[in-house]
Amino acid sequence: MSNPRIGVLALQGDVREHLAALNAVGADSVPVRRHVELDAVDALLIPGGESTTMSHLLRELGLIEPLRARLAGGMPAYGSCAGMILLASEIIDAGAQGRAAVPLSGIDMTVRRNAFGRQVDSFEGDVDFAGLDGPVHAVFIRAPWVERIGPGVEVLAQAAGHPVAVRQEAVLATSFHPEVTGDRRIHRLFVDIVTEKA
Repeated sequence: MSNPRIGVLALQGDVREHLAALNAVGADSVPVRRHVELDAVDALLIPGGESTTMSHLLRELGLIEPLRARLAGGMPAYGSCAGMILLASEIIDAGAQGRAAVPLSGIDMTVRRNAFGRQVDSFEGDVDFAGLDGPVHAVFIRAPWVERIGPGVEVLAQAAGHPVAVRQEAVLATSFHPEVTGDRRIHRLFVDIVTEKA
């Protein structure tokens, strides 16, 4: 597969930036808002945003169970920030009942929402990322971190003593936003994962 078809969940967040980054590294990227669009892609990227709002929209659009089914069936996925939260199997501080962030169980991990603090606590810094040549400049915006990983989950990067990038088989997650820095190595890694899976 030379040009994998990768969807970007287009409910909220840096959708255009992720579409552009994926196209820049050889993917055919398309926005995904409906079940039929999800069925038509080889993989899915879940961008940042507000995880409880995104979960509410996933419920309204009837996408939660189709997403869980595709992930359980081995669909490659990548989640950044809120996307990491949604890909978790367990979420700490998931939000108010009825509007809580919904775990899609793409990676066997427990994630804490807003772990680094509120919007004013957002920050940037360089992190070492396993398998990449040189550190990644990471932008953390109301970012989560990983508190528990299950067997088979690989930690790729850490900050403040917690995992901030992980991978389990064909599913990748970062608590930071690579789409805003111009560094395309993580998007390229994801495209490579999708291509290998195919």
